Amino acid sequence: MSGETVITVCGNLVDEVELRFLPNGTPVAKFRIASTPRVFDKQTNEWKDGEGLFLSCSVWRQAAENVAESLQKGMRVIVQGRLKQRSYENREGVKRTVYELDVEELGPSLKSATARVTKTAGAGRGQDAYQAARREQGAASVEDPWSASTPGAHGAGGGSPWGGGGQDEPPF
Repeated sequence: MSGETVITVCGNLVDEVELRFLPNGTPVAKFRIASTPRVFDKQTNEWKDGEGLFLSCSVWRQAAENVAESLQKGMRVIVQGRLKQRSYENREGVKRTVYELDVEELGPSLKSATARVTKTAGAGRGQDAYQAARREQGAASVEDPWSASTPGAHGAGGGSPWGGGGQDEPPF
């Protein structure tokens, strides 16, 4: 969307994910992440933690349920979304401004961990709706990358996602 600030942040969950449901049944998950840079102190010849950035995050719908089921406090994550600024007045009448992240994409960081990805039953509905919207706009259908059995889903390479005549390993 034009004019929005989209950012990607790598950090650790500082709270457990809180899953709630709106009165209409829409799930929303809230959590906070801390991103702390490492800086090299030339005087002590050591790496030290810089000043941390703490961001409140929210994620909606099926992704909210997936996040609540998959992630826990302390896990390192990669989060991408729209940065929002909100101003309010607290009970004492002091004006405050907070920055929040409306999450579009997120997942665990694999820098020092492993993960096994499992497609949820509800995930296909979103992809089907996306494809239907693309067809209405006259765009070509988008293939489901999760479905290895879809003919031609992996390009002209034969059934391999890596494109070489039936290879199961990437070419690197």
